[in-house]
Amino acid sequence: MTIVDIPERRQLRELTRAFVTREVLPHLAGWERAGEVPRSLHETAAKVGLLGIGFPESVGGSGGDLLDSIIVTEEIIRSGGSSGLIAALFTHGIALPHMVAAAGGRAGGVLGGRLGGGQAPRDDDLVERYVRPTLGGTMIGALAITEPDGGSDVASIRTTARRDGDHYVVNGSKTYITSGARADFVTTAVCTDFPGSGELSLLVIDKGTPGFTVGRRLEKLGWHCSDTAELSFVDVRVPVANRIGEENTGFLAIMQHFAAERLSLATQAYATAQRCVELAMTWCRDRSTFGRPLASRQLVRHRLAEMHTRAEAARAYVHEVAARVAAGEPVVTEVAMAKNVAVAACDHVVDAALQLHGGFGYLRDAEVERHYRDARILGIGGGTTEIMNEIIAKGIGL
Repeated sequence: MTIVDIPERRQLRELTRAFVTREVLPHLAGWERAGEVPRSLHETAAKVGLLGIGFPESVGGSGGDLLDSIIVTEEIIRSGGSSGLIAALFTHGIALPHMVAAAGGRAGGVLGGRLGGGQAPRDDDLVERYVRPTLGGTMIGALAITEPDGGSDVASIRTTARRDGDHYVVNGSKTYITSGARADFVTTAVCTDFPGSGELSLLVIDKGTPGFTVGRRLEKLGWHCSDTAELSFVDVRVPVANRIGEENTGFLAIMQHFAAERLSLATQAYATAQRCVELAMTWCRDRSTFGRPLASRQLVRHRLAEMHTRAEAARAYVHEVAARVAAGEPVVTEVAMAKNVAVAACDHVVDAALQLHGGFGYLRDAEVERHYRDARILGIGGGTTEIMNEIIAKGIGL
């Protein structure tokens, strides 16, 4: 039995498909042009129970685990959504899990993780102020780690937080922040020692706090419906009560969460590949050249067969690794391999699918064109393919 054969997950898949068909497909092209999804979509997703998937009911979630989150991610894309939509609507999956974990809970949202952690009294307050409203669709959260000169090197973070009584004074900048323009709060990685020391903490910083500026929106190759921004902090005073967990535990919390984020990106990759196979098959059956359907040509049939094989193989491996993560196994190397396998399959399939669509595939009216653009970030976000290879190399003893 696979992770999708459980009746409850089949129902979850049906719920997700109905949501996408009704609430997303009629509007997605407009959101792509607007550069963001409306806040009302968060509220709608919360009402039907999708926004809180993977978060415990005790913090306002809908229950379920990492595997349920994978089902939602996969079905949104298979139903005609996009990885950009996932990034925009489920950014809380990377903004909230650290708070839930610090309060003694676990979260496995669509971009969330299964985290544990010591409980601190104030962290229950963070759940009430940020987690519940966000899972209810009335707030939007973002995660700010990456800096202009840091890239994938989390330990080199230079945004500082100096303790001043019952506040921290934050100075620095962040970039490539998903939902940074729309977010009401940002879970921010800061250095609580000298810049680049690796002594990191996580602070929740509210939009509107004096000195906190949302900079320009960044124009991107893909993920057009997902807003991305630069953030600046100049002498921003953040209450110590807004610290997640104990001081200098941020690096471990970030590392623990990466497994779930990478599996989500891997899911987005194989699901995008599957969707592109479906689009290409439909096109090749309906499109005729020289008096014959494209699908009647052996070269085309074999190419479609290879595309389908790669997508399905990636899906099977990601599901296997995700099941092991959900069971609590330490499979850091396998997670890195799953991400790279799925991204490689996606890269191959989206390119072949667009080629099969010919000139139409190059037009913005073609769904395959959007997937072609959106897919490029999947080998970069959550740790680049090269970083994954370094993890794999270490895991096999090199």
